[in-house]
Amino acid sequence: MLYTGKGDGGTTKVFGCDQQRISKSSELPEALGSLDELNAFLGFVKVRAQDEPRIKAVLQETQETLFIVQAEIAGADKRIGKERTESVEAVINAIEKEIPPLKGFSIAGGTELSALLDVARTLARRAERRIIAVSDAQVREITQETKTYMNRLSSLLFALARLANHLSGVPEENPRY
Repeated sequence: MLYTGKGDGGTTKVFGCDQQRISKSSELPEALGSLDELNAFLGFVKVRAQDEPRIKAVLQETQETLFIVQAEIAGADKRIGKERTESVEAVINAIEKEIPPLKGFSIAGGTELSALLDVARTLARRAERRIIAVSDAQVREITQETKTYMNRLSSLLFALARLANHLSGVPEENPRY
């Protein structure tokens, strides 16, 4: 069954974990919901990246990693290792060699794919903030690897947004202030 009715009063239990009911507005559901939102949106972006198989592959790997992060936040015995962050850093470094140097802030958009990746970047930042809130409130012990990965993820999505524009021949637009 897809619903139980037990959450109608504003409480929830974390799937697969043995614990008491908690408020749906508390740190843990907020973090898990932000990760779920990010992962779902990345699925949408991945569909829009059909013409860019390299970007699509990175998004697929990111989604797989986010499931591990969600499991850790929920309290399962799953963790990401340093190799996930090192892989993200390698992708960012490769992209930076391919695209023009960053000259300052850039206005989101250019191409639809780039704009979608910029939205994903903001969702990643929010998920990171929610995970830090869980850690700060000592609801869960969050590994340093997860914190580092989530910090790099928004940089990865920004690099992919810039790459999407570059591959389409669309120059970046900087704010005029």
